[in-house]
Amino acid sequence: MTTKFKFPNNFWWGSATSGPQSEGRFNKLHRSVFDYWYDIDPEAFFDKVGPDVASNFYNSYKEDIAMIKDIGLNSVRTSIQWTRLIKDLETGEPDEDGVRFYNDIIDEFIKNNIVPVINLHHFDLPVELYDKYGGWESKHVIDLFVKFAETAFKLFGDRVKYWTTFNEPMVVVEGEYLYKFHYPLISDGKKAIQVLYNINLASSKAIQKFKKMGYNNNGGQIGIILNLTPSYPRSQDEEDAKASEFADDFFNNSFLSPAVKGEFPESLVKILKDDNVIWESTDEELQIIRENIIDFLGVNYYQPRRVKAKEFLYDNSRGWMPDKYFDNYDMPGKRINPYRGWEIYPECMYDIAINIKNNYGNIPWYISENGMGVEGEEKYINSDGIIEDDYRIDFYKEHLEYLYKGIEEGSNCFGYHTWTPIDCWSWTNAYKNRYGFIAVNLKTQKKTIKKSGRWIKEVSKNNGF
Repeated sequence: MTTKFKFPNNFWWGSATSGPQSEGRFNKLHRSVFDYWYDIDPEAFFDKVGPDVASNFYNSYKEDIAMIKDIGLNSVRTSIQWTRLIKDLETGEPDEDGVRFYNDIIDEFIKNNIVPVINLHHFDLPVELYDKYGGWESKHVIDLFVKFAETAFKLFGDRVKYWTTFNEPMVVVEGEYLYKFHYPLISDGKKAIQVLYNINLASSKAIQKFKKMGYNNNGGQIGIILNLTPSYPRSQDEEDAKASEFADDFFNNSFLSPAVKGEFPESLVKILKDDNVIWESTDEELQIIRENIIDFLGVNYYQPRRVKAKEFLYDNSRGWMPDKYFDNYDMPGKRINPYRGWEIYPECMYDIAINIKNNYGNIPWYISENGMGVEGEEKYINSDGIIEDDYRIDFYKEHLEYLYKGIEEGSNCFGYHTWTPIDCWSWTNAYKNRYGFIAVNLKTQKKTIKKSGRWIKEVSKNNGF
């Protein structure tokens, strides 16, 4: 077989999941905002399936990691749950069972020659920190997060070389504080802006702690995972272009710029100041953000954003919202994943690669999530009981071809992780759409490799396809 698309040496072929989406709630001391939301309103979750069992990774991690090795993945990102690792949220003192569990899974990954990439926050703030302090609205919570990070670095930094502070922090801003799709279901632009700033500061402070503890001196690296949704204007018309620049600044560059360059986009700061919603910050905090930038970047890419200039006057009674400066554009003829309602636009992989190369110092980066969620995959089961998910293989191939083009043109990309190794619990969607290389039967917890799992094994072995 000839390999047409040959990727750089030591390329990461892997997959991503998270603690709250895979482990289940077994032996956890604290509830996250999602645990709590499920407890008070199970109706909000598809088929009323909550995070209690998820894919049972807490109990079956040995078998699960063996299957992940079997499909040829050389790296996996998961997360440490603040609610599982930490006993005392104020001091950062760890819980014995949490320490044992995370030690075991890290050792198991390493034993199987899989690089563990460990993330610290995947939408799973302990709910008591929300109840007591307002969660990410609070600067005190930033300091508690740093204590949690310090405990994790101390316990696992001897073996974990790749860390990330946050996964998709913009989703916390959008879901919890703007568009009400995550608990606490608030829509308050001013609070959203403060949360955006505070999470940037929390990430920088965790990076500062990592470096102070000397983990970067022995080959350790720390980054962040951002979901980038590049904004494409409806037309080249000046007003459309301006709308798309704002959307890019708000949804992408508000985390990308501070993480890579240590500063917020000037154009965004000006608008927030003019509109009187700018965050509260100090010179000392801004200096911490300036001086503690990431070593590498993870990019989650699923879909682009299409925008146009506002067509109707913004309704100020809603309070400040980013929608004041653009409208979403429903582009005719776009390709859609019908199960998710998301546009399929693989060309974006190339645009992201070139943007990072040209505008972000060509920082080392990797695709940290890319995937296709499909409902009712059981209808694709063949006579051997295998899900024939050719649609997923085709989706990955197309995206990888555009990523390859960006790498060929000099973008410093070192890996490709899909979402997700094993079908996992996905927030309010629960198990509605499946993404994994490995299927889970929720009734029996039996796990079966899909056709795409055999495909990725070959890709990983050949370092291309």
